[in-house]
Amino acid sequence: MTDLANNQAALIKRLQAENDALRAELDETNQGVLALYSELDNQADQLRQASDLKSRFLSYMSHEFRTPLGSILSITSLLSDELDGPLGVEQHKQVAFISTATRELSNMVDDLLDLAKIEAGRITISPDWFDMLDLFAALRGMFRPIVDTGNVDLIFEEPKGLPQLFTDDKKLAQILRNFIANSLKFTSQGEVRVSARLEGANQIRFAVSDTGIGIASELHDTLFEDFSQVDSPLQKRLRGTGLGLSLCKRFATLLGGRVGVESTPGVGSTFFVSIPLALDEDGADEA
Repeated sequence: MTDLANNQAALIKRLQAENDALRAELDETNQGVLALYSELDNQADQLRQASDLKSRFLSYMSHEFRTPLGSILSITSLLSDELDGPLGVEQHKQVAFISTATRELSNMVDDLLDLAKIEAGRITISPDWFDMLDLFAALRGMFRPIVDTGNVDLIFEEPKGLPQLFTDDKKLAQILRNFIANSLKFTSQGEVRVSARLEGANQIRFAVSDTGIGIASELHDTLFEDFSQVDSPLQKRLRGTGLGLSLCKRFATLLGGRVGVESTPGVGSTFFVSIPLALDEDGADEA
């Protein structure tokens, strides 16, 4: 019996030692995990601060650029109207060049400002009922001066039989405006066609199709990323931030939808956005 008791005591002592060693190892592991969590929290804070600083910088810079750009556009308009005296043919060309370049820079500033607002969570979604005929009419009028002087036809298919939409028409118009401007930029001849059709019972799909240069399939996944641009000789001649399509994707998400592209090099491209017929107001408030 004495030997049995001694063996049991030795076993218990060994188990206690192993348990103590395991506890010590667990405590050390827990301390390491806590230290790792603390380091991750610090890095997350640093990333949040960096993101906040970037958004504030973009917002500040964009606002500061707007005033001088507006002044330049006003001056070029006065010169073009010859209110201070007649201009020669070459002078008119130079003023037009300044005006075009200033508008391009102004559009870039607007894109940067929108990006800063989205990243800071300061974009307001204001849904309301509206008719697609009014939306298409506004877009047609906006692009008429560009199309009338070019070799590309801008065609809006009449949205027959489609219901009214309950969404933020300004954000939707901005998506379509970017799609149309992009298609016109990369289409030297042919047409750009804007259409809308029902997609299922509760969705509507807007599409902008062109007969432009087209985009290789391996680039489709990156087109809607920030600062993404198509690598082509035409792109090198046309300035832009590479934010237009990225903003389209972000706006579509805020409207409860998605964007996409179908394209074949040398044939053309179709950019589309699908959104709900009626935006959930609770989701809009959260945006």
